Amino acid sequence: MKHRIALIGLGMAVTPHAKSLVDLAARAEVVAAVSPSAARRDAFARNFAFPLSGDLDRVIADPSISAVAVLTPPNTHLEIVSKLAAAGKHVLLEKPLDVSTARAEALVYACRTAGVTLGIVLQHRFKPAAERLAARLAEGALGDIVSCSTSIRLWRPQSYYDEPGRGTKARDGGGVLLTQGIHTLDLLLSLAGPIVEVTGYATTTHVHRMETEDLVVAAVRFASGAFGVIDATTAAYPGSAERIDIAGTNGSASLAGTSLDVRYLDGRTEHVAPDASPGGTGADPMAFPHDYHLGVWRDFLDAIEQRRPPRVSGTDGLAVHRLIDALLEAGAAGGRVVPAR
Repeated sequence: MKHRIALIGLGMAVTPHAKSLVDLAARAEVVAAVSPSAARRDAFARNFAFPLSGDLDRVIADPSISAVAVLTPPNTHLEIVSKLAAAGKHVLLEKPLDVSTARAEALVYACRTAGVTLGIVLQHRFKPAAERLAARLAEGALGDIVSCSTSIRLWRPQSYYDEPGRGTKARDGGGVLLTQGIHTLDLLLSLAGPIVEVTGYATTTHVHRMETEDLVVAAVRFASGAFGVIDATTAAYPGSAERIDIAGTNGSASLAGTSLDVRYLDGRTEHVAPDASPGGTGADPMAFPHDYHLGVWRDFLDAIEQRRPPRVSGTDGLAVHRLIDALLEAGAAGGRVVPAR
């Protein structure tokens, strides 16, 4: 039988999810697209022919709906997801988990206690180039990792932060790390393993008027003994592809946006060409194809059917939240911080 799906929240994040579910029509049926805003429902209806609703409680009470995508602002996640989990519904949740790690932990606990599947939308792991690099590392092709660094140099104009709630602690929970960099930081952790020590700086530059940080620079130490640098900002006009650079004992790899270059000590090379999308690095944060979200949805549905964790689970989401906490704590204190476990 098809999965009966509801979409909660019809704002900026919904389009790649809706396109993915159109592609997955043989496996999933969207039976409700929910927003309290009539204007957003009308705008959504111009592009997608899914049934519309303004009543979240009706979705929660409908026993035929097995899974729900929660695409609402971060500060609403805990309350919405807790109700859905208590009603026995599997949840695919847009990043971040919530505005604080404490609320994120409560959310993950609610899903675990209810026995429902919780997947987190951190779609960078599903880029073909990232999957190829993950496979090479799993094979040991690069040997032991000695260095792993990331550069997340994005651009957001002031008009982006002038939107109500954008870049605030109350609604978004954070700035460049929790809202933008979380994708690449999750991918970094999935490739190189946990980070056990952070030293760095965090600030709000003169480029933006906003409450939270738009620039973070840190040196990190991984559990493996590898070292690296994290450089993240939304003040780098016009924005460039996020990078992860890995040096290993058998070669090195550079993942830049959707492209990959691997160079081995024996002279072999490997290349994955980039796709044609801008990648959301500049003023339009949604300038990317929905292919990666499609991968997230396929894995989420497989996880429900196979009764296994999704590739990006609640536990994975908590790991990147705790790293972000450590980066911000180090930035505030100007000292060394050990991320929480």
